[in-house]
Amino acid sequence: MPTLDFHPTGRHFLQIPGPSPVPDRILRAMSLPTIDHRGPEFGVLGLQVLKGIAQIFQTKHPVIIYPASGTGAWEAALANVLSPGDQVLMYETGHFASLWNKMAQRLGLKPEFLGLPGIEGWRKGVQAHLIEERLKADTQHAIKAVCVVHNETSTGVTSNILAVRKAIDAARHPALLMVDSISGLASAEYKHDDWGVDVTISGSQKGLMLPPGISFNAVSPKAIETSKSAKLPKAFWAWDEIIEMNKSGYWPYTPNTNLLYGLAEACDMLLAPEHGGLPAVFERHQRWGEGVRAAVRAWGLEIQCADPAVYSPVLTGVMMPEGIDADAVRRVIYERFDCSLGTGLGKVKGRMFRIGHLGDCNDLTLMGALAGCEMGMKLSGVKLAGSGVQAAMDFFASHPAVVNLKKAA
Repeated sequence: MPTLDFHPTGRHFLQIPGPSPVPDRILRAMSLPTIDHRGPEFGVLGLQVLKGIAQIFQTKHPVIIYPASGTGAWEAALANVLSPGDQVLMYETGHFASLWNKMAQRLGLKPEFLGLPGIEGWRKGVQAHLIEERLKADTQHAIKAVCVVHNETSTGVTSNILAVRKAIDAARHPALLMVDSISGLASAEYKHDDWGVDVTISGSQKGLMLPPGISFNAVSPKAIETSKSAKLPKAFWAWDEIIEMNKSGYWPYTPNTNLLYGLAEACDMLLAPEHGGLPAVFERHQRWGEGVRAAVRAWGLEIQCADPAVYSPVLTGVMMPEGIDADAVRRVIYERFDCSLGTGLGKVKGRMFRIGHLGDCNDLTLMGALAGCEMGMKLSGVKLAGSGVQAAMDFFASHPAVVNLKKAA
């Protein structure tokens, strides 16, 4: 193991696109004593978090909360609405779309992977017209669900979910719309009800600013009705018992009480009207993304997302020049400057790194991370066109933040 050059003082710069840093306010909430999950005090907490998370998803319908990672919520979503051998149309936008596709195969489903060929599909968002064309060709309605990723964490591409909904409607197809918004929720605008989504999957460790360990299925009435006849095996993941017990604020199993304390606090922070609520959260993330991309452009490097219309407000993928090992650059930045960046995954492994700009973040946090990136790339022999740090400073100075996420404890 190499010896780290930095001294173990100050905070580590966790700039991966999740898990994201957990605010002190949420850590304090999670440190409260664990209570009886069948007692009256817990019922109040349960109803509080269920109301808050529904507002985050922007839905009036149930949100199922699991003590699991986002991968568990993927499986729960598929298991509750599908039967063995069902055909599903899944769109390839990156590594996590590929993993969801692999899970569908292992569950005994028949996924069809649609997308642009080669690496090109990993640089652009969902092409809704391709989904429409495929569904129009499915005259027997054999396809039971369309599965897409909202914010592809591996590439920094945020797809247009409303366009997918319109494509399904234009094809006059009854397939369910299922969306992974694990890294998009609470960072990028998301409207479960208004966009006509049937099942939305998410997790706690991204924009919600919590540790890993909670995941979600937000469900439409159509999805709930479909679940009543779905035949894939499910017990722990089954929606029906959870939805019924949630009516009084409880769960049919032992919930992760202390993470729910943190979730209640996170919802209060994100929804706080005095700080602008969700619109301010989305505006803040857009601004951070623009500042980071200004730095990448000043360096003369390529952004992984090739379509500016779908740049992610959650993370930015930075492509390395030919012949440069992105993982080696990341290692230098970590060892010299105590800054963790996301690795390239799947088809882009070793070719790019990812800068997270989400959750409990601010301008100075990003400036420190960008300085670490710039110094690390120079030490690694990457030829830069100019100073990304200066470009980001100029951007943030000329585009002041409208509101602040923090609130007095």
